[in-house]
Amino acid sequence: MMLRLFASFLALFLLLAPAPGFAQTAKPKKKTPAKTTQPTVWPIKTLSVEGNHNYTKEQILAVAGLKIGQLAGKADFEAARDRLIASGAFETVGYRFTAAQDSNSYAASFQVVEVGQMYPVIIVGLPIQLADLNAWLKTKDPMYNGKLPGTAEMLKRYTALVEEYLASKNQSQKVIGKLAPSGVDQYGVVFRSAAPIPTIAEVKFTGSKIIEATRLQNRIAEVAIGFPYTEEGFRGLLNTSVRPLYDARGRVAVAFPKLSTEKAEDVDGLVVDVTIDEGAEYKLGEVKIMGNYAGKSAELLRIGKFKSGEVANFDEINAGVERIKKPLQRQGYMHVATTVDRALNEKNKTVDLTIHIENGPQYLMGKLTIEGLDLNGTAGIRKLWGPQEGKPFDADYPDYFLRRVKEDGLFEHLHDSKATTKVDEKNHTVDVTLQFH
Repeated sequence: MMLRLFASFLALFLLLAPAPGFAQTAKPKKKTPAKTTQPTVWPIKTLSVEGNHNYTKEQILAVAGLKIGQLAGKADFEAARDRLIASGAFETVGYRFTAAQDSNSYAASFQVVEVGQMYPVIIVGLPIQLADLNAWLKTKDPMYNGKLPGTAEMLKRYTALVEEYLASKNQSQKVIGKLAPSGVDQYGVVFRSAAPIPTIAEVKFTGSKIIEATRLQNRIAEVAIGFPYTEEGFRGLLNTSVRPLYDARGRVAVAFPKLSTEKAEDVDGLVVDVTIDEGAEYKLGEVKIMGNYAGKSAELLRIGKFKSGEVANFDEINAGVERIKKPLQRQGYMHVATTVDRALNEKNKTVDLTIHIENGPQYLMGKLTIEGLDLNGTAGIRKLWGPQEGKPFDADYPDYFLRRVKEDGLFEHLHDSKATTKVDEKNHTVDVTLQFH
């Protein structure tokens, strides 16, 4: 009995005891590699702007709010685009960011299409100076340059800013901002008091001899009758409507030394009496070209046909400036701009001119599309068409080409033809469509 119990105990002990060389150890847990995520933001290495004409790169980027070296991703560029659109200065805004050469940063750019027309700011009937207001507005809006597009958003925004400026000068009052005439075929963004302002009912001239007073009255009436009267605003109308009449006669020193007003008798408004000093006759002196084309002065002055030594007729001078722009426009510089500075020589009674030329971006010929002709006719037109894709675009060429096609009678039963263009402001190309009927 005892022997059997001992044998059972021994068997149980051997079963439970660990055998030499077979000690069990816990298996190490397999480590799961840490997940890696690609960064969603990178430093901005370069920032550029494409399609801008009225505003500088620096002005646009100041509103966008992005800077070189800043960490940015898609959300940041979306927010920057929204800020630019909210400014009211652009019709469309796009952006693009790609890896820079070091692959650890962005090369970024904004593509903008500006609101086309810009208008000078005019203050009417407000107790402030325009120069002071302009300086203050630049502190509020880095894109402000003294001109504004006449969009509803911009008028609303800047009307509030003008009211804010008046309040800062303890001159709080309601302001009206609107696009209004400022001269013959000219407009401005006018900010005026919401309080009633006397309007102009009639204009008289005293002292005119070279030009009849009735002609002057008819010219100023086109823009002044019904216009709210302030001396500054009315002088602006004189400079844009009456002064050019004297400029065409060489009377470039014409002045309006005195303005007086009285209440009209038969209508509600003011009669404005303008004292005019027609000044002496000036002849055209030296004409110089400055800017990108100063080295081609002789050629451009020959094209302009300026008549030094003769009466300084600014109608002819302005026509000459337009002639200078034509060959540049034919080279693809669609937005070539010119400004003319005058220097009066009181002793010799001559006026010297300095013409500044800024050619702007060069536009290239894009795609040519032909509509309304069969295969043979289309092939023939393509063969005759001059500008090749990728070459400088001549803005006058499409209409010139269609005139030649019609004059040469190349197609029977051709009743009408029309050329339309589509400008790509981002890539500076122009697609042309010729329509034949």
